[in-house]
Amino acid sequence: MKKYIAEFIGTAVLVIFGCGSAVAANTLVANNGAEVPLALSTLLIAFAFGLSIVAMAYSIGNVSGCHINPAVSFGMLVAGKMTVKEFIGYVVAQVIGGIAGAGLLVVFFGSNASLGANGYGEASALGTSCGVAFLVEVVLTFVFVLLILGVTSKVENANVAGLIIGLTLTLIHILGIPFTGTSVNPARSIGPALLAGGTALSQVWVFILAPLVGAGIAALVHKYVLASEEK
Repeated sequence: MKKYIAEFIGTAVLVIFGCGSAVAANTLVANNGAEVPLALSTLLIAFAFGLSIVAMAYSIGNVSGCHINPAVSFGMLVAGKMTVKEFIGYVVAQVIGGIAGAGLLVVFFGSNASLGANGYGEASALGTSCGVAFLVEVVLTFVFVLLILGVTSKVENANVAGLIIGLTLTLIHILGIPFTGTSVNPARSIGPALLAGGTALSQVWVFILAPLVGAGIAALVHKYVLASEEK
């Protein structure tokens, strides 16, 4: 039970600080009428997500492994690193955590109009099409999960794994935010989409399916192509 509680807490924290930073930045810009370069806001939000992972990795990593992401758990399942029962428990905890985190953001900001939801088309800074958004999420999740599987497969990396994973998530967000807002995490997308509704909810399927596809491919590549080289 402890590991599921840890996953709930970790995912909630990721949504609160990651999505919350996106909402706060956009709100400040709107209220002040200021023009902030997309590149600057992208960096701020990217680091918020990355540092959230670092904080949680060193807080709950020893309890649950700090997946806080159904795509990561799916990658672990496909790679043979967790059971189906554990996977289901992790995903349930993560999704509930994502919803709880989004719920707190509604309380913090007094509105569900903007919760850092992912999107494509008019909901994307670059006007990304559905197909491109799907591909971007698959590729970004592939890289993220492949890194996680690689870095966590070596005991000697234990002390720095959280930092490496957090920095990689930052890198992924720097590229992905202008395209889709960057999901690579179904739980992070489901929470804000459920509470925001509208376009975010109608498009959330992309940010559930694409990360799972990317994670599955990463797990297969790790297991059948790269694993032998790490032994």
